[in-house]
Amino acid sequence: MNLYIIGTGPGALEYMAPRALELLKKSECVAGYTTYIDLIKEVIAGKQIISTGMMKEVERVEKAIEVALAGKSCALVSGGDAGIYAMAGLVFEICKERQIEISRTESNDSSRLRLEIVPGIPALAAGAALAGAPLTHDFATVSLSDLLTPWETIEKRLSAAAAADFVIVLYNPKSKKRDWQLKRARDLILKHRKPDTPVAVVTGATRENQAVFFTRLAEVTAAPVGMQTVVFIGSSASLRYMDFMFTPRGYSKKYQIK
Repeated sequence: MNLYIIGTGPGALEYMAPRALELLKKSECVAGYTTYIDLIKEVIAGKQIISTGMMKEVERVEKAIEVALAGKSCALVSGGDAGIYAMAGLVFEICKERQIEISRTESNDSSRLRLEIVPGIPALAAGAALAGAPLTHDFATVSLSDLLTPWETIEKRLSAAAAADFVIVLYNPKSKKRDWQLKRARDLILKHRKPDTPVAVVTGATRENQAVFFTRLAEVTAAPVGMQTVVFIGSSASLRYMDFMFTPRGYSKKYQIK
C-alpha cells in the first residue's frame, strides 16, 4: 500500500531528484495536475494516469489514496516541492479525516498506507539561483492567492515580514482573475522599504518560457508577472550587482573581504 508524494522540481527533468525519478518509474499509477503530468510525460509513458485541472486538488488526492489503498503503487506529483504550497499537506488532512492508518515503513497490514515524501527543488530555490543569491539571509514566503487564505491574513503576514526586514518571496502574484493583489502588496511593503529596493521577477524557472527580470519595488506592478512567476523583494541589505541580485549575510562586518 504505497503512496509516493513527489516533488518534481521546477520543470526540467534534469532538476528532478534521482529518488523521484526512481519512484515514478516504479509506480503503477501517477496522479497530478495536468501541467505537471505533461512536464514528466516521457518518464511515465504507459502508466495509469489520474490527471485533473485547477481547483480539483481534493478529488485528485482522494483518487490517489484510493488507488494506493486498493493495492497499486501510486505517485502523487506536485511541481517544485510537494510540501511547499502543494499536495503533501492535503494528503495528511484527508488521511486524518478518514482515520486512515499511515506509516513511513512497509507493512503487511492491507489497511495501512505507507507514505514516502520525496523532496523537490522548489520554485523559490530555482528562481533565486537564476536571480543570483537573494535568499542568503533570512526571508519570508507569502502566497498572494486568497483562494484558501483570507486576504486580511495575507496582508498581516506581508506587513509583518516587511516590518521585520525579511527578504520577501511572493508566490502566485497574479492571475487573470487576481490582478490587484500585487499592487496592494507593493503598497504595504513600501511602508517599510525604500522605493528603489531591488526586486527580481522570475518566471518559468528551468522551463521553456524561463525569464528573469529586474526592477525596483516602486515599479514592480509593471513587471511581466503571471502564475508561474516568483517575485523576490529585497531587504534593506539586498543589492543589485551587474545582472544579478544578492543579499549579503554579513561576512564583511565580521571579516575583512578584499
